[in-house]
Amino acid sequence: MNSILIKNAKIVNEGKIQEGDVLIEDKYISQIGTSIHAKPNTKVIDAKGSYLLPGVIDDQVHFREPGLTHKGTIATGSRAAVAGGITSFFEMPNTIPQATTQELLEQKFQTASKTSYINYSFAFGGTNNNLEELLKTDPKRVSGIKLFLGSSTGDMLVDDQKVLEKIFSSTELVISTHCEDEQTIKRNLQQHIEKYGDDIPIEKHPIIRSEEACYISSSNAIALAKKTGARLHVFHLTTAKEMELFTNDIPLKDKKITAEVCLHHLWFTDHDYKEKGTLIKWNPAIKTAKDRDGLWEALLDDRIDVIASDHAPHLLEEKQQPYTKAPSGAPLVQHSLVAMMECALNNKISIEKMVEKMCHNPAILFNVDKRGFVREGYYADLVLVDTNQAWQVQKDNILYKCGWSPLEGTKFQSKVTHTFVNGNLIYNQGTFNDDLKGMRIEFDR
Repeated sequence: MNSILIKNAKIVNEGKIQEGDVLIEDKYISQIGTSIHAKPNTKVIDAKGSYLLPGVIDDQVHFREPGLTHKGTIATGSRAAVAGGITSFFEMPNTIPQATTQELLEQKFQTASKTSYINYSFAFGGTNNNLEELLKTDPKRVSGIKLFLGSSTGDMLVDDQKVLEKIFSSTELVISTHCEDEQTIKRNLQQHIEKYGDDIPIEKHPIIRSEEACYISSSNAIALAKKTGARLHVFHLTTAKEMELFTNDIPLKDKKITAEVCLHHLWFTDHDYKEKGTLIKWNPAIKTAKDRDGLWEALLDDRIDVIASDHAPHLLEEKQQPYTKAPSGAPLVQHSLVAMMECALNNKISIEKMVEKMCHNPAILFNVDKRGFVREGYYADLVLVDTNQAWQVQKDNILYKCGWSPLEGTKFQSKVTHTFVNGNLIYNQGTFNDDLKGMRIEFDR
């Protein structure tokens, strides 16, 4: 039987930090206490005062498999993620082919079962014409539905209002949405192309993909969710104005409408375009310092429920193309936890609140079975973070297949030293266990 005892850790869980030990037996946390004694054949790890967190559950990643594996794969993305303290991911459907049938969705699960270092689920992609397939989605074995209500690849833009209302009325699954108004973006883009051609200054990106575009779409989605009673989760919010659409007056488990923010929208502002250029081109766009402040305020007062990465790798040469050709998105799974730890160490957020938003709340929001907390009987998805191991992001320690990071050059005060997935030590001080794979996530629905 696999048996590991983690001693002398600062255990962060459910709003508290307490010093203690955690015993792992097989896949599970079997005991939490202050002075657990090791049994024979138990591996002992002295945490030496490092923080022990539940493994991060990232509710939005794009690992690019199938179809775009020159940028990243489930194997390479999950390997970088486990080094960053992420133990579970929900991957999005806009691959090639898109996961818009049950057969194509299941093929992604099969690939992950052979190659993912961490636990996995995949969202089913809604379109204007696949409602019948969408309704076959198994709520106990699939994270939820993803709808693109703004520009996307292929035919995944859902812009038929009758279809949208039918989807919202027909499923009890979490409907996660990308909210940007297509017509507003098209109009703004055309005006800028007429002025600049393809080489639009990157500083215009948040003007093209504007506050107005975000607010129109997110407010419409929320109105539809209220009308139909749908369970709506709005991805990657970017504007202070949108924060008025969300509430903090009921517990998360009772909310029908929830909100996510991504690391990059908490980290960068439009002033960073001058230095970073198209490397920080995301959809929705990074906006103003005022918007960033509004996101932080809503995160801290619980109008925003979840922090995610929206990890989306592209090749560097693709990102360095002129504005209209440079794809949106960037790789972040290796660095999202340590970046948020940096914010905690700089007193922008407490470590307990960070764990709530990155670990507990995704588990609550999506009804993940026995993950997201340090609890006896739960899967031992755990992360040790040493806040006394300063390091800098540079080419030789970036693990993404695409080989770059928008955070290159950034110095962090903390480091992920150990990551446990289902009770197994998968990442240990820079060394990976390549023989063990993650599990398909089950949902308690």
